[in-house]
Amino acid sequence: MTRIGVYPGTFDPITLGHMDIIKRGAKLVDTLVIGVTTNPSKSPMFSLEERLAMVERETADIEGIKVVAFDALLMKFAEQQGANVIVRGLRAVADFEYEFQMAGMNQQLNDDIETVFLMADVALQPIASKLVKEIAIYGGAIGKFVSAAVEQEVVARVEVIGKKGQ
Repeated sequence: MTRIGVYPGTFDPITLGHMDIIKRGAKLVDTLVIGVTTNPSKSPMFSLEERLAMVERETADIEGIKVVAFDALLMKFAEQQGANVIVRGLRAVADFEYEFQMAGMNQQLNDDIETVFLMADVALQPIASKLVKEIAIYGGAIGKFVSAAVEQEVVARVEVIGKKGQ
């Protein structure tokens, strides 16, 4: 049986924390589908197409990765991908409470798909895309949290946003 996992997220932008979970999650399955989603409760800095390209570039050297956009219920997307595992990263207790609730709801929707939690590397636990963007907007250095290529993209976007606000 082929093991297919889905790692969903907005990846706005993709961080070193995301990359840690992707690399480790890819070892657990034959194919790891990175589901880049729209999230109506978030205002992304990058368009869906930009985020897809960013994730594809950042994961190009990892075997067994497939990057797919989705705008649907996670379990429907996982079923469409033929997944038997949802991979989720945990940084803190607050993440666990939310993810635990989501895993329970997802199990009610399809109990053939398991949710697997991976703890973020200790050095990467504080990283969150939202905080990376906030630091960049206020002129802080983000190189410890994202790859050099992503850092350039975020800084360039912040400059564009700054010029529009003037």
